[in-house]
Formats: sequence, structure tokens, C-alpha cells
Amino acid sequence: MSTEEIRVSPNWLALREPADAEARALDLAEALELGSPTGGSKVIHDLGCGTGSMGRWLAPLLAGAQHWVLHDRDADLLALAAVDAPGPAADGAPVTVEAKRTDLASMQVRDLSGATLITASALLDMLTADELDRLVGLCLGVGCPILLTLSVIGSVEITPADRLDRRVAAAFDAHQRRMTNRGRLLGPDAADFAAEAFRRLGAEVLVRPSPWRLGPAHSALAAEWFTGWVGAAREQEPELAAGCEPYARRRLDQASAGDLAVTVGHADLLVLP
Repeated sequence: MSTEEIRVSPNWLALREPADAEARALDLAEALELGSPTGGSKVIHDLGCGTGSMGRWLAPLLAGAQHWVLHDRDADLLALAAVDAPGPAADGAPVTVEAKRTDLASMQVRDLSGATLITASALLDMLTADELDRLVGLCLGVGCPILLTLSVIGSVEITPADRLDRRVAAAFDAHQRRMTNRGRLLGPDAADFAAEAFRRLGAEVLVRPSPWRLGPAHSALAAEWFTGWVGAAREQEPELAAGCEPYARRRLDQASAGDLAVTVGHADLLVLP
């Protein structure tokens, strides 16, 4: 489950964090019923934590003392996550953080021993089928709830519409499913794949939509997202390059003017073993 090929910019993570917080399915967080050791903290392991945005969103929604163990292979992102720690809890209880540089590909059940909850955000779509199967088995081996948020599902709606939208979207989705030296990425198929894999092993899975809804208040994020979206599409389908230049200029002008509205589909999963 190594994501070494896909380095994520801390600037991008900071830009998207407010939209992520707005998008995540609040009812799944509210459905969590987490016990904790007598007199102890809930222990929450966040896989592929990035700069720690999941903890900053979820910790204040949960009552009781919490200890977050943040896992990522990127030491720079981990350092930022440790500095910008989540909390306090919903009832004012303390929240502590432990950062661990971790390659998910080599993680074992013992590394998650004692977990009250396992979380991950924007991770599943960067995995191959074999990697996701391994992640499913790893998490179920711990025996606690699992909250997996913001997996892309291949749904993009842009207003006003443009004739190139669908072609660029199809090329982007193909890029999300591209072959890597680890195998073919699942991209927008990851959420369905994960839900099926968990259910096949006897877990209950709740699935909720968690779309980004980017309007004038998110103009900077919309522009950055669009630039990356078109760039990935052009990489996947180089013949798009000529037609994409004026298209990209139009869209970026609209984003700058606050005239671009984008809905990017995601799914959240709550797994109850």
C-alpha cells in the first residue's frame, strides 16, 4: 500500500481542508459509538494522515479523551500534522497526538493493536486492488470501526457547462485508473471495491455521498483543482492538449471571477466489523 509515487503537496492539503470538512458525511461520525479503556483515552489510528486534517475535523466531534496515532510515509507532512494537532474533544477532554512514519504496505495488525477506531481520508483511490484487499484484511483484523472518507467516485459537474467537460472527465478518470509499477490504481472504483470487500468478509458497511461543492467562496481551490484535473487528463490523452488551452483559460477566468461552480463526487464509508 505504498503511495510513494504520489507525493502530495502540503499547500494542496491546506487549500482543500475546509472543503473536505464541509463534505465529509457528518452522520457517519455521529453514528460512531466508541468505547475506551477504563480511565483511558480512545485510540484512533489515522492511515495516510497527510497534515492531519481528519483529526482536526473528527476529534472535536467525539466526546472523551483521545489519543491519535498519525501514520504517513512522508516525514514532512507528519511534522506538520504533529504541530497542528486536533482537539479538544467535544466535551473538552484532551486530545494527544503521536506521529509515526509508516509505510502502509508493511503495516501489520499488531501495529494497530488496541485501536478504538481506524480512519483514512482521500486514500483508497490511490491504491491498487491488491493493496486495498490487504488494507481491508488489516483493518478487519483489528476488530474496531473503520471510517474511510473522501474517495473519488468519478462524478464531476461543472457550471456553466462546456462541450469539453465530458471528454476531459473521461480522460481524468482513465488517469486515475492508470497502470503504475505497483499495479493498476482503482481510482473512482475504489469506494465500491472497498465496500464489497468489507461486506464479503462479514462487516456492515454504511456508504454516504460526500461531494465537494465549490462555489465563489472556494475560487482558489476550484482553480487549483481544475488545473490538476486538466493536467492529469492531458497526461492521459495528449491529443487533448491543443483544445485544452483555450478551455483551461476560460475555466480559470471563470474561477477567478467566482463564476465557476464545481461538484466533485466522493463517498464516505463507515465499516462496523
